Amino acid sequence: MRADIEGLEITAGELKHLTGTGSSRVYRPATATKFAREGLKTLGLIVLILISCFLLVAIFPRVYLFWLALHLTAIAGLIFEDVWKIRRSHQHKHLINLFDDVDRYNGIIEAIEINDRIEDVGNAQVKIGDRSKVIQALHLIRDDLVRALKTERILRENKKFVATNSELFATNLKTLSALQISDRASEQSRLLNEALQLAVRVQAEMNKLQNRDSAH
Repeated sequence: MRADIEGLEITAGELKHLTGTGSSRVYRPATATKFAREGLKTLGLIVLILISCFLLVAIFPRVYLFWLALHLTAIAGLIFEDVWKIRRSHQHKHLINLFDDVDRYNGIIEAIEINDRIEDVGNAQVKIGDRSKVIQALHLIRDDLVRALKTERILRENKKFVATNSELFATNLKTLSALQISDRASEQSRLLNEALQLAVRVQAEMNKLQNRDSAH
């Protein structure tokens, strides 16, 4: 990885540190279809657990209460986790949207890295021109994503948002939009366009968060 993109990726560890939770703790996307699909998976696991319990009780009948308690505990744990994740996913759709935005952002970093590797093996024609502008755009988007994740966490963990933190809603979208690349058909133009679209999504989420806080 080249030095100018090293450290730009938002890692799983950093994401957990910023949000106080991991992306695996919610269902993505937070839709009824996804919830139903996960519920069916849990139901399948429960069936397997019941079969296992039946076999063990048949083989070791003297300790059937132990096996029964063990398997019922496992079933209760699965049901609790499913209900908890569905409830959390439904309540924190803004957080899920930001998780998706982080994935898109990291995808742009990965695309640049792969492009660099292709160039490094002798394909000079894929070189990203005006690279500094693309990297600048990514820095701005990273700042906005981090700010949005911090803001979402404050709103999630505090019912009444502290007014002195309102500057967290400021974004770098205007500065980002001012960046211009002459060749609109070039690879760097495509990357910047993706970055701009992502920045618009982040600003929209920030506005939703701000409106939600105002409503309270």
